[in-house]
Amino acid sequence: MLLRTVILASLLSLSGCATLPPNSEIIQYYEVSTSKPYDEVLHEAEGAIAEHNFRITGHSRVGKVIRDRGAKNFPDSDTIQFCNLTHARTLLEMSPTWVKYMPCNLVIYHYQGKTFVRTHLLPTDTENAELNQFSGKMNQMLKEIVDFAVEN
Repeated sequence: MLLRTVILASLLSLSGCATLPPNSEIIQYYEVSTSKPYDEVLHEAEGAIAEHNFRITGHSRVGKVIRDRGAKNFPDSDTIQFCNLTHARTLLEMSPTWVKYMPCNLVIYHYQGKTFVRTHLLPTDTENAELNQFSGKMNQMLKEIVDFAVEN
């Protein structure tokens, strides 16, 4: 028994020292759920995107399309991509490599009786203070969009 405990403690200790592979990153997400009807959440999300001066650049009604192809009870799920060219230009002038975070994206899905809205957030812990500040403002807007969509 003592040997098992020592082995387990060693493994846990080693796993705490593990690092991410080179060129990898941890992406932060913001997700909220609600019991509001799915279509209402979707409509509110589209309105909140427009209210924050973004334009929808893509909308995939994944769940609906799968149902249309014969899976009658497939749950609702959508992805909405959106962008503001002024914000995009500001971001890309600071760091052209950050095109990887564009466009902004919302995922809306129905699971176990609830509707979830999720977005990925921009990193705020880089070595570039100006970029971190910009990302913080963008993240706040993204969270406001998500929160508005699920408000009762």
